[in-house]
Amino acid sequence: MRQSLLEVADLNVSFGEEDERHHVVKDVGFHIGRGECYGLIGESGCGKTTVLRAIAGLNSDYDGSILLDAQKQPKARRGAGFLRRVQMVFQDPYASLHPRKMVEKVLREPLQIHGFDRQRQRIDEVLVQVGLDPSFRYRYPHELSGGQRQRVVVARALIMEPEILLLDEPTSALDVSVQAEILNLLTRVQRERGLTYLLVSHDMAVIAHVCQRIGMMQHGRIIEEMTSEAVRNGQAQEQYTREFLDASAAFAAALEGDAT
Repeated sequence: MRQSLLEVADLNVSFGEEDERHHVVKDVGFHIGRGECYGLIGESGCGKTTVLRAIAGLNSDYDGSILLDAQKQPKARRGAGFLRRVQMVFQDPYASLHPRKMVEKVLREPLQIHGFDRQRQRIDEVLVQVGLDPSFRYRYPHELSGGQRQRVVVARALIMEPEILLLDEPTSALDVSVQAEILNLLTRVQRERGLTYLLVSHDMAVIAHVCQRIGMMQHGRIIEEMTSEAVRNGQAQEQYTREFLDASAAFAAALEGDAT
């Protein structure tokens, strides 16, 4: 087994006060090897994104351990070290970019904050890597399609040269015709850069396309782990997972029928 780059152990997250407190992530644990893609899947509200936000340091009110290279991370992610190594790609490309900031500024700001050199060259290189011409640096978000916006969002994460990308439903806000383009982009970039991914989705086809291992979540818990091959072959142990796989297959078949 490859060495774990990212490990989550006994993660618990609750929201609210006293009698109104809701336990939304319950004893979640998993590990991801360097260069691997691990997927968390489940219905909306099962706690997937909450797990991502805890790992990213966007929510420090949790119990449990988050380890990077076997080093336990403080709940408050101060300093540039963690941010240089771990970046997050959010779900909605329309909300992820400041409407009044040109792509040039969006990509240059993190370089300036963290003291990178060759900033213009780095911006050109990352735009090309995500499939955009360097001339896109002079465009505003409203001048871009949804797929182009998400490519810029991915570029903003990549320009920090991270080791890990946390991907929160990276294609769910896009048209079906564009989703495959972004998934293929993420797969290619992972291979070229040797990146490690944690991908959250409610779409089993997306998860199985990108990830090697998959954690099935229900009511805040990981109830089963499977390989992508087992998912494609419908080899689930838990009844809930089998029902989720069946529902995903039926939905995909219905979409294909509508398309024809």
